[in-house]
Amino acid sequence: MSPSLLIVDDEKPTREGLRAALEDKYDVYVAESAESALKLLEKESFDVLLTDLRMPGSDGFQLITRAKSLAKPPVCILMTAYGSEDVAVEAMKRGADDYVAKGRMQIEELELRIQRAMKRQSLEAENHQLHERLDKKYGVTGIVGDSPAMSEVLELVRQVSPTRTTVLITGESGTGKEVVAKTVHQLSPRCRGPWVAVHCAGLPATLLESELFGHEKGAFTGAHERRSGRVEMAQGGTLFLDEIGEIDAVTQVKLLRFLGERTFERIGSSRTLIADVRLVAATNKDLTAMVKAGTFREDLYFRLAVVPIHIPPLRERVSDIPLLANNFLREFAEENSKRILGIATPAMEHLLRYHWPGNVRELRTAIEHAVVLCRNDMIGIRDLPASLKVIASDASERETREVISTGKLTLKEAERQLLMHALQESNGNRTEAARRLGISRRTLHRKLHEFQLQGN
Repeated sequence: MSPSLLIVDDEKPTREGLRAALEDKYDVYVAESAESALKLLEKESFDVLLTDLRMPGSDGFQLITRAKSLAKPPVCILMTAYGSEDVAVEAMKRGADDYVAKGRMQIEELELRIQRAMKRQSLEAENHQLHERLDKKYGVTGIVGDSPAMSEVLELVRQVSPTRTTVLITGESGTGKEVVAKTVHQLSPRCRGPWVAVHCAGLPATLLESELFGHEKGAFTGAHERRSGRVEMAQGGTLFLDEIGEIDAVTQVKLLRFLGERTFERIGSSRTLIADVRLVAATNKDLTAMVKAGTFREDLYFRLAVVPIHIPPLRERVSDIPLLANNFLREFAEENSKRILGIATPAMEHLLRYHWPGNVRELRTAIEHAVVLCRNDMIGIRDLPASLKVIASDASERETREVISTGKLTLKEAERQLLMHALQESNGNRTEAARRLGISRRTLHRKLHEFQLQGN
């Protein structure tokens, strides 16, 4: 079905000439004034409004303003013989999507401008729908993901948030553990209470205990006054302990007692205090391995991991990359006052091929870099960080060579051959095969089951 186009001009030769030139590609309607155009716009919706500026009665500015207030506004392009920077600026303020000068207008250029404006509007509509879909589906915009793995994470977050239970969030650096922790707080009955975060890896053992539980004046050298700890500060709210695997043995004991009894003492005091605090912890370490190695208390681990939530790395949920990238694009475009409508297909393909060792944090930085450097209304390959372009291109070439070497097989067949080859090269060792393929052992296991292949 051809897009519908409404041409508005008080000069009959102009509007009929445009009708003849454009009716092969558009379902064209014409009007001789803004008033008659409005009557048509109120009866049915149009994809494009092409209007003159100077007309008897209402002018093109007023018509565009009215058209853009409709429930389904058309793409609006202003035509005028009065070409100037001031007219162009005013047109954009009124909501015009583009501006053409009659005296210099070529039909080919006009068609190109119409197509480009329609594409921009379509992308804006898709972005708006995406934003609404995320808000409706998840209740918050902080966590973004539509993959099965992230859907499972989000379901756990929804279930655990209203409770008082302790939550342990695991995952590689940059996967968004703190974002998930904050969401648990925001969706809980404690959302009006304080959110207090402690980054355990940034504090030496000598200071961590004091940071958590506070101290009395004179408790140690440099303790010149009483100081409340983060546990007290979080009263009635949520205490978030990031990188919990870094805490020393003494602090582990005190934290275990606090989790069991919700009581503690400041350093240098014998007075027992009670804190109504919910604890959410996070780590990028394997705490079960640390328990086996004797560097992390088993009883503390079980206290922390009442409800464990594991966030998979970005390379294991590639389908989430477009959602995340567009979410970051909107954020940074608004922050930098730039009109960027989307990510061009070649650039998105680079994002999808890259292995993202820094996970979501690295993707966020890459999109910020691209937004800052973007000179058009679409992010292209040249706007991406140089390191990402090189690695993604290498990955693309490697994938191409592998598929060719398998005899131009289908994608499924080529994937099966790659898995078999990796297993053979690693003598059936799944861990080594996963390393060679650049995927996790869990992903490899799923693929082996899918293709009915065996490995040790």
